[in-house]
Amino acid sequence: MPPRINIPPVTRVLLAVLVLQSFLSAAIRYRQWSATSEIVIPYLTLIPQLSLIYPWTFLTSTLVENNIFTLGIALVTIYHGGRYLERAWSSAELAKFIAVTALIPNTLTFALMIVFFTLTRNERWTLTVIGGTIPMQISFLVAFSQLVPAHTVTLFRGILSLRVPRFPLLYLGVVLVLTLTPLLTTASFSLAVTGFLTSWTYLRFYKTVFPDLDASQSAALRGDASETFAFAEFFPGPVKPFVAALSTQIFEVLVAMRICSPFIPDNFQGGRSNNYIQRSVPGGARAEAERRRALALKTLDQRLHAATATNNAARSSPQPPAQQPTGPTVQTQPQPLTTQTAMTTQPAEMLGETNYTPEQDSSDKNGS
Repeated sequence: MPPRINIPPVTRVLLAVLVLQSFLSAAIRYRQWSATSEIVIPYLTLIPQLSLIYPWTFLTSTLVENNIFTLGIALVTIYHGGRYLERAWSSAELAKFIAVTALIPNTLTFALMIVFFTLTRNERWTLTVIGGTIPMQISFLVAFSQLVPAHTVTLFRGILSLRVPRFPLLYLGVVLVLTLTPLLTTASFSLAVTGFLTSWTYLRFYKTVFPDLDASQSAALRGDASETFAFAEFFPGPVKPFVAALSTQIFEVLVAMRICSPFIPDNFQGGRSNNYIQRSVPGGARAEAERRRALALKTLDQRLHAATATNNAARSSPQPPAQQPTGPTVQTQPQPLTTQTAMTTQPAEMLGETNYTPEQDSSDKNGS
């Protein structure tokens, strides 16, 4: 029997839409290809000058890749990252996260291209293709940095070891280099930066946090105030103090403008203790699932004990005595003794027995 590939629903939809839109884009560009012109598809990808009449492209352009190399990377990223996050959070939370990290970076990059066109009057900025899974990929790296911040990835047989929070900045550097090649457009680096900031802001301040089922805390807490998910943790050690001071000042300004809410003590307790998903050790999301599974098993065990106690009580209740059976019982076992007694009775009682008297035999001998 072939192995069954289990893909959660949201991840399955993302993979299907990515493949469908990417192949559709490739077919259209192949059919309309010309050596003297650059083909753009404003109803699939976001084009600042042409896509305003196609508003869905602000969301769907994230799931379009223009070459086989980036398409392969996107498929691997969504397959593994989407499955992990969907099981760690939920399908609804992953869908919300994807929508936020796709819509906001595309919109900000769209506005940035308009600003560049206004400053330079170069129409090429408004014809730049805005699309691809870059915001989704870097947002997955940020989410992994929240879930497993202490996990270390070893590359090249131990030559290079990096903690998970170091990967977003490394990814930004790779995207910056690839924008100088035909693989990525000039808008790709803007998508990566805005995707990084958007995903961290959403997870830090707005995403609903699920408390431990055994804790008596509010279920309406949002964000992650843990020190392991601070913005400075994404940067190398020498620059952490400067980034921490700058991010603190920006946070205070945002709180004063009522864009962000200040953290309450429960948020800090949730980030530092075991009341929430453990982000300081690998497998924190699995720990939350294990706690839920343990609670469900405990409830099931209590129900089974209650059912067993009910059955025992029913069996111990007084019942009418059972009627004696009419057939042979154990009391008939002494019958062989009766037979033996009959065999040891006087021989005269036996049918057809010939009587033999020795005294007569002796008298005959004397007479002869």
